[in-house]
Amino acid sequence: MPGLNWNILICDTLHQRFLEDLTFQYHIDYRPGITYTEVCEIISKYEVLIIRTGISADRNLIERGDNLKIIARAGSGLDNIDVSFAEMNGIVCVNCPEANRDAVAEQAIGMLLSLTSNIVKSDREVRHHLWDREGNRGIEIGKKTVGIIGYGNTGSALARKLSGFGCKILAYDKYLSGFGSETVQECQMQSVFNEADILSFHIPLNEETEQMVNETYLNQFRKPFYLLNLSRGKIMVLNAILNAMDTGAILGFATDVLENENLRALTVDQRRDFDNLVERDNVIITPHIGGWSTESYEKISIILAKKIKVAHENLVKNGNVLLNE
Repeated sequence: MPGLNWNILICDTLHQRFLEDLTFQYHIDYRPGITYTEVCEIISKYEVLIIRTGISADRNLIERGDNLKIIARAGSGLDNIDVSFAEMNGIVCVNCPEANRDAVAEQAIGMLLSLTSNIVKSDREVRHHLWDREGNRGIEIGKKTVGIIGYGNTGSALARKLSGFGCKILAYDKYLSGFGSETVQECQMQSVFNEADILSFHIPLNEETEQMVNETYLNQFRKPFYLLNLSRGKIMVLNAILNAMDTGAILGFATDVLENENLRALTVDQRRDFDNLVERDNVIITPHIGGWSTESYEKISIILAKKIKVAHENLVKNGNVLLNE
């Protein structure tokens, strides 16, 4: 069976199901908490590298992986893997966005309802003995227009969950077409600029999307809207968002991600904008937990194990690897 002599290095926690599914086919080195420097020192011994967010599979690491055949991301994004350089060196990159799409979509729904109904704000006030009903009058999303940017796994999952609310759903994806349905209207970005009351982002981070949501982008919206980011922090310019909130162009902002999620290592500018952000009542921030459900934790490991086996079998079938039987 392919894989008996392959070694897997796991650099973050995985559900026990992954180990159960692959232990008898691969030699597994389970080292959650291993540092980037330590990985670079030993990576030449492994054919498969599994990372989450703590380790970046950059060019330097990949160059040291003399035997690397597969790099797997236990999650959806591939922004911490130099995919082009890996593939140029014959390394297959896999991820599993289908495993946590429902968790991300449900997080988006929760954040949206919390914003529009002032749930977090009013809870905070009541804890300080302030009972302000009128000041926390919310809005219903049933008659609003929701713009979804990116209609991949999480964007489409959000649309499915929103469909029961009765809102109008516009979806824009630069690389997909033909996905419109009775509940989702496929559109161009201009329609989102013109109509959106609520805007939710579900796109990958790459050279094209980094700092995409800047002052120029925000100035194109025709009416005030609520903004959600469950993609990556670096797709948005936080200072531009703060300015738009000051003018009333953005009514509320919920984000599960930040440009720099190491709060102990913020730059001066990042600290300034972060401090500004957390002082606002119409802001909700969570620590990148959108895809972090109990169910997705298990699903990620199950799907990742299957994809690694398929990728390995394809490499063997296509003659790209030699087994040391």
